[in-house]
Amino acid sequence: MKTQKGFTIIELIVVIAIIAVLATIVMINVTQYIAKGKDASIKGNMASITTSAAAYYDSQSPNSFTNMQNNPVIIAANTQINKASRGQNYLSVNDTNWCACANLVGVSANYYCVDSTGLKEDAVGDCEATTLCDTAQTCH
Repeated sequence: MKTQKGFTIIELIVVIAIIAVLATIVMINVTQYIAKGKDASIKGNMASITTSAAAYYDSQSPNSFTNMQNNPVIIAANTQINKASRGQNYLSVNDTNWCACANLVGVSANYYCVDSTGLKEDAVGDCEATTLCDTAQTCH
């Protein structure tokens, strides 16, 4: 009697199914960590904008936020926020105040907002220029 060595088709299908389930679990966790990393990047760059805006304001004579958005550090931070939030960010500046917001990636219904008053807000909604920053350039 001749015996054949190897795996049956059922054994191969079971192994492939187990690998597929494990790969799915890993991919779900990886995408969640990527989204959390992007949210942390957004918040970190918003903090950079806050610090740079304060330094810019103090360096102007008379003190003003005029043309703050042209500061290279703020441009770089805003560019990184734009990449992380898939282009869903907003920066508004007037002479006495500024307001910035970006949609977070981890929870698509949330946004993060910072302004010249020092307010940092993480809330449900969408970051839109017409609804988030009021005419005084503060988060609401």
